[in-house]
Amino acid sequence: MKIPNGHQAIMPYLMLESSEKFIDFTTSVFGAVVTFKKMRDDTDVIMHSEIQINGSTIMFCDSTEKWKTETANLFIYVDNADETYKKALSQGAISIMEPADQDYGRSCGVTDPSGNVWWITSVK
Repeated sequence: MKIPNGHQAIMPYLMLESSEKFIDFTTSVFGAVVTFKKMRDDTDVIMHSEIQINGSTIMFCDSTEKWKTETANLFIYVDNADETYKKALSQGAISIMEPADQDYGRSCGVTDPSGNVWWITSVK
């Protein structure tokens, strides 16, 4: 099986009300890097975009009348869940679970400004 460089066998594909908000949030909170971005001709609509966070790709676009908004629950490992949680809140996320020790690590949850839920975890 051939997979393009920088991609995995399976990747989330989100359709968002504002891809720009998603880019701002993920670059500020998780250090995401935009690896691809294509705008629709003569508009501000993002037809397709990709970010990478620590080698994992997330694809997304702006939702349209034809392609309705589709958000996701995303699980992410970070170096420090508490710091990342605070950074997410400072960037407009809403808390759904404060940081707490779990069997699998220190974990918490937020909903980002685009409506995606992030389960943020650091391993002890």
